[in-house]
Amino acid sequence: MATNVPSSRFGRGFIINITHLKVKFSLPPDQAWYGAQDYFTEFKIPEMFKGTEVEQLADMLRQKVVWHQAGGPVDKETYQDVKRMLNRLVVAIDKELGIPDADIGKYHA
Repeated sequence: MATNVPSSRFGRGFIINITHLKVKFSLPPDQAWYGAQDYFTEFKIPEMFKGTEVEQLADMLRQKVVWHQAGGPVDKETYQDVKRMLNRLVVAIDKELGIPDADIGKYHA
């Protein structure tokens, strides 16, 4: 069934946008920040995650990325915070989906 919803410029959804952010923050800090906030334009938290740790982490991630001011020594520190938060978020999603022993793995920490 086709819809008339226009195509999204930066991604529309939840996992889609998290994936875009994971790719973005695999770049070096000086490249990762440019345009990262655009992935929150159509970022949607599914109803099933409302009131959970997933929603809390997603909101914290949005705040950290959208409110980031480029330049200065905090870039690398905040960059590491965002990477850790993205990892925490994907683990929390898996746990909410019923995988009690979800783990990011030692090579992705």
